Amino acid sequence: MRIGVVCHPTFGGSGVMATELANHLGRLGHDLHVISYALPVRLDPFNAQVHFHEVQVQDYPLFLYQPYELALSSAMVETVRKEKLDILHVHYAIPHAYAAFMARQILMDHGVDIPVVTTLHGTDITLVGQLPAYKPAVAFSINHSTAVTAVSESLRRETIAQFDIQREILVVPNFVDVKRYGRGDAAARAHIAHPDEAILCHVSNFRKVKRIPDVLHIFSKVRAQRPSKLVLVGDGPERLPAERLAAELGISQDVLFFGKTSDVERILGVSDLFLLPSETESFGLAALEAMASSVPVIASRAGGLPEVITHGVNGYLEDIGDVSGMAQRALHILSSESTLAMFSQQALEASHRFSMEQIGQTYLKLYTSLIHGGEANG
Repeated sequence: MRIGVVCHPTFGGSGVMATELANHLGRLGHDLHVISYALPVRLDPFNAQVHFHEVQVQDYPLFLYQPYELALSSAMVETVRKEKLDILHVHYAIPHAYAAFMARQILMDHGVDIPVVTTLHGTDITLVGQLPAYKPAVAFSINHSTAVTAVSESLRRETIAQFDIQREILVVPNFVDVKRYGRGDAAARAHIAHPDEAILCHVSNFRKVKRIPDVLHIFSKVRAQRPSKLVLVGDGPERLPAERLAAELGISQDVLFFGKTSDVERILGVSDLFLLPSETESFGLAALEAMASSVPVIASRAGGLPEVITHGVNGYLEDIGDVSGMAQRALHILSSESTLAMFSQQALEASHRFSMEQIGQTYLKLYTSLIHGGEANG
């Protein structure tokens, strides 16, 4: 199968999932063509079945903002025609779904009718897509895609509630490559904490929606009763305020800011507990990656997180902002080696429900049905 993939090239979840899916399908022998304005960070340069096509945006003084959507549509048309693609899969509604609609219309004038799958990832619906300047175009793009998927049932419901949707949306969850994750050794752990200390971890883009102050307050309460270290991975606008709050709480010596790093798997592999007290999560990919590393998760009961975490089995879910409750749940999991081992094993087992192999096959079946049979309606 010859598949076009359109995505953002950044560290965000939509770009990561799109490129990891492309890498996986390429390893299965399919021909993948990734279209973006820069080389995606997770794209495998050693996978001969995966090809990158850069969108060229021409600078012209007439335009205050260069018309990326036009350049993207043209790049899709050129790639479909040159590479004889069977299907286009666009990740993140803005601007990809709208550009894909235009590309499909242009291709029809050349006698080519290519199916378009649009995958909704979260903020393209819950945040950016709500802006008045984009909302009508987002709804139009969703309604005119050949098939639409959402990464969680929560996101599917919110999309239907917030937009005038005239079609079915399929739920195909995010996935994790379970082979990439595992437990680290004592030597690696010793670089972060003493043997008697627990390691708590948080990974995010440090936006307000992640509630970084809650992470620090939870840790402060845990640390007061249990020797611990907190590892914060990622960067963003809440990084400096978090550093100041850690100092105010008197916990700076036990809070490690790792910033953006390519060693997330190694850090998760030596962690004992993952904290994700977000305001909302369309799915909770960071939680899933932690679970694939045998790390139980303490999270807020929000968005798609209850679809990933089973309360009292592989972690705990508490109300948004319930710092005390989350701290008590964390202390319970860390209360004994046997309790931690039980939660860790159950976290690992749960992650296999979202394996790359299973989700990859789901998408391949969808592609096949669209190529041979028209629109997908659930």
